[in-house]
Amino acid sequence: MFKKFTDGEIGGMTKLKTSVERAIRKQIKEQYPMIESALEDILPKKTPLLLVKCHNQINLVVVNNEPKFFNIHDGPYYPHLKVLHQYPQMLPKFQVDRGAVKFVLSGANIMCRGLTSPGAQLDLNVGKDQIVAVMVEGKEHALALGYTKMTAKEIQSINSGIGVDNIHCLGDYLWEKVF
Repeated sequence: MFKKFTDGEIGGMTKLKTSVERAIRKQIKEQYPMIESALEDILPKKTPLLLVKCHNQINLVVVNNEPKFFNIHDGPYYPHLKVLHQYPQMLPKFQVDRGAVKFVLSGANIMCRGLTSPGAQLDLNVGKDQIVAVMVEGKEHALALGYTKMTAKEIQSINSGIGVDNIHCLGDYLWEKVF
């Protein structure tokens, strides 16, 4: 999604009211209960949150000129990969084999075969439309994040088509941009 993003697609940047900041923090805390203790480090209360509105109804939550979370069409909040690297336990993990790395980093969606081949691993408890971290075998940090197009069990049994829709990956616009 952010692979072909440009500066022209960035709209306005606004400082949020305290009540809106609280609502965003609350929604993120409910969505990611495993990072509740670290939420103050990620989104400090003393530092103002900025909301950057982008093309296609994408909203970025920015703290200290760094994007921390984003959402699309007022949907669930996705963590920035840098936040995910600091707190890897916040999302379930799907692992692809080494052959898929160049395609994932170029912004391609993750196909079912890349998630079921030797070297790949699935968390079978993951449902449809759930946010997942995409890992690569032999590495400790995620190279992308996305949402599942079908359940993990369906990915394993059908083994055809798009398994994970790639939303944000290393080297894309959101990874490189500082506001």
